Amino acid sequence: MERKILATVGEKEITNYDLESALQSLDPYQAMHFNTEEGKKQLLEDLVNQELFYIEARENNLHNNDDFKSEMKKVEENMLKQYAINKVLSNITLTEEEKTAFFEANKSKFNKSETASAKHILVETEDKANELLNKINAGEVSFEDAAAEHSTCPSKDAGGNLGSFPRGQMVPEFEEEVFNMQKGEVRGPVQTQFGYHLIKLEDIQPGGESKYEEVQNEIERTLMYQKQSEIYSNKLNDLKSKYGTNVKYND
Repeated sequence: MERKILATVGEKEITNYDLESALQSLDPYQAMHFNTEEGKKQLLEDLVNQELFYIEARENNLHNNDDFKSEMKKVEENMLKQYAINKVLSNITLTEEEKTAFFEANKSKFNKSETASAKHILVETEDKANELLNKINAGEVSFEDAAAEHSTCPSKDAGGNLGSFPRGQMVPEFEEEVFNMQKGEVRGPVQTQFGYHLIKLEDIQPGGESKYEEVQNEIERTLMYQKQSEIYSNKLNDLKSKYGTNVKYND
């Protein structure tokens, strides 16, 4: 991205980089609001206004105010603490051999659960469910169209599609049916606490061992956390041995 000067306040140049940095510092909801042409104008205006406050603060010698210096000392101390910790942890690396060895030693922990892909129609009465089931079986209406027109579940907008889910995610009565169906089968009515369901099984994905490539990112996070914890603990023990006499706890 080419650097562009968007505004100048005194000797301070405000660039598109400054604007982008300000955008990234916002929470996602705020960023969505300001990531428009009008929003960026507002954000730029805010950056300009901040510089005006800075100019007056310097003219009023606020940077030499004792309260300001005290606050800045606290900020510096906290930043130095965090910087020192980050410096200890920043050089940690993982080799491919370490990751694959961890995977081989912990394969069972990465086993995939059996998952199902299904659609459903939820209605309030058993009679209504049977009526729709008869029409679907007779070819008078597709399962998806019946879901869109009659289901009381928000999934109606997707033709009743619930996506993929593992065992244990759905209510027991619903799950018991789903994982004992054949692909393409329509079954029901199935009563749960929510009402009466008609279920169409799209597919069953068997569980079992995961491939290394499927869990590589998870392995990296786990190993990195373990290494960081170990190095942090060792460094802390060194610091306590070196500076422990400076620590005093009050009863």
